[in-house]
Amino acid sequence: MAENTRLYDLMLVLSPLAEEERRAKIVADVTAQIEAGGGAVQRQDDWHTRPLAYEIRHQGEGEYHLLQFTGPAAVLDSVSHSLRIDDAVLRFRIIRVVPGTPPAPDSPPPVLAGATAGAAAAHSSEADEPPPIER
Repeated sequence: MAENTRLYDLMLVLSPLAEEERRAKIVADVTAQIEAGGGAVQRQDDWHTRPLAYEIRHQGEGEYHLLQFTGPAAVLDSVSHSLRIDDAVLRFRIIRVVPGTPPAPDSPPPVLAGATAGAAAAHSSEADEPPPIER
């Protein structure tokens, strides 16, 4: 069975508006589905709440989770199905890790100061307007 298992990364973005218990249950359910399907979770990182590059369902922030797991390809269908129908899941992506791919970072990527400052500046567009031209 070792030849049928592959290494996958699951990037999961959850809604921060959902209750903490519900978000924890989603991650626990995904882990249980992977293990029930014959896989094993190698790594589970909580990257906490971070700003999104663009709004998803009128939300500007998301709670990020990275799960790295091994398992057969059949487990992907059940995990994808359960994540697709859950309203608290803003986005998810399952990526097969190919040989030669660098390992996942030990810590979450830094939140860029420009990302949050850019969002604040976009909301205060009146301050950026040039003064009117008088004739």
